[in-house]
Amino acid sequence: MSAQSDSVLVVSPAFAPEGELALSGPSVKIDALHLPVRGDLAHVRLAGRVFVPHYAVPMEHRVKAATALRKAGRADGEVLADLPGGALFAVLDIAGAWAWGQLGAADEDGGLVGYVALDALEPVGLEKAA
Repeated sequence: MSAQSDSVLVVSPAFAPEGELALSGPSVKIDALHLPVRGDLAHVRLAGRVFVPHYAVPMEHRVKAATALRKAGRADGEVLADLPGGALFAVLDIAGAWAWGQLGAADEDGGLVGYVALDALEPVGLEKAA
C-alpha cells in the first residue's frame, strides 16, 4: 500500500462523550512523511486521533552504517533521506527484509517516516552478555 494513497479516519473526540470516541466528517489526508500512519497501522501514540486496525509500540533501533530511508520497502523505492550511521530509528513494522518506522528515538515525533533495510539496523538496549 502506498503512503500517498493511504487515507485514515480521524477520530473527533470533540463530538463524543467523555471517554468515548466518535468518527465524524470525511477522512483527512495525513502527512505520511512525518506522521507514522498507514492504512493498516499507526504509532500507538496516535490511538484516539486516527482510526486504523492496528497500533504498534515502536522498537528503538540504531542505523549501523549510512543507509537510505525509502518511501517503499524495496531496493528501488524512492530515497527520502540518507541516514547516517548511529541515527536512531523507531521501528513500527517489519516485513521481509524491510522495517517501517520513523527517524528518531521511539518517544520523539516529527521525524521522517519510511522504510529502512532491516540488515542496516540493530536493536537498541540489547546489551551483549559478557
